[in-house]
Amino acid sequence: MKSIDPKDFKVTDKIKLSKLPTLLKVDADADEKEEKLDKVQAKLSDLQDVMYAHNKYAVLICLQGMDTSGKDSLIREVFKEFNPRGVVVHSFKTPNSSELEHDYLWRHYIALPEKGKFAIFNRTHYENVLVTRVHPEYILAENLPGINSVDDIKPKFWKNRIEQINNFEKHIAENGTIVMKFFLNLSKEEQRQRLLRRLEEGKHNWKFSPGDLKERGHWDEYQKYYEEAINETSKEHAPWYIIPADDKDMARYIVAKIIWEEMKQYTDIKEPELDDKIKANFALYKEQLAKK
Repeated sequence: MKSIDPKDFKVTDKIKLSKLPTLLKVDADADEKEEKLDKVQAKLSDLQDVMYAHNKYAVLICLQGMDTSGKDSLIREVFKEFNPRGVVVHSFKTPNSSELEHDYLWRHYIALPEKGKFAIFNRTHYENVLVTRVHPEYILAENLPGINSVDDIKPKFWKNRIEQINNFEKHIAENGTIVMKFFLNLSKEEQRQRLLRRLEEGKHNWKFSPGDLKERGHWDEYQKYYEEAINETSKEHAPWYIIPADDKDMARYIVAKIIWEEMKQYTDIKEPELDDKIKANFALYKEQLAKK
């Protein structure tokens, strides 16, 4: 199977989603993909242990994609070898009453990972320039000065939000948070098939919501706003990666491999050295323990 190179998926120039593949054809069966993923899982788990001891960097993984794009299962499979103390997952749904008493980025700030840990945002701060653009009436719940109706939400409002998000990511990156953002690029036909499976297979019925069909009706709008947000916010300190998502197994491996390859660039992440005085007394400590 062809080696995965992060550069092949990283957004460095303006992209057009309709021109990008939703399926990466590879000469590999499901077993080979799983085997490849297993190896990367183990490497990432070891890296996280070292990062925890090093205690200088945090890692924020942002996942976005249309309904059924495979975000939940990707999180489960890519990070299942992690020590639970080293990774936390946040799924951002409609803001609750407490969150609405703060600015829209507040709930994302307080969910940022501690030093030495990974955080995964399953849906992210980008919902504030995606869902709210498709449904601008949601902005009214934020009770913002000067916004009394949808008509008050001008193009500059969205431009300012994009700038605020860029500033947010720049701030956390400059303070030790490594940011990687992944868009799971699903085809409309594959989404249709996955929604049908939710209806036809009993064990997946619980995943289905009529709201999924309502949002599917806004497919073109979502693609437009995703494209705009990605083009405006893919920066060297917080890059976007466009992941072909029609093949879930391959998408999981690509994401895991990109995370591993990018994290390898941080050669200063090492286990801390013990104090020389402590090392000099190893024999004494062993002697003391032998007496117990």
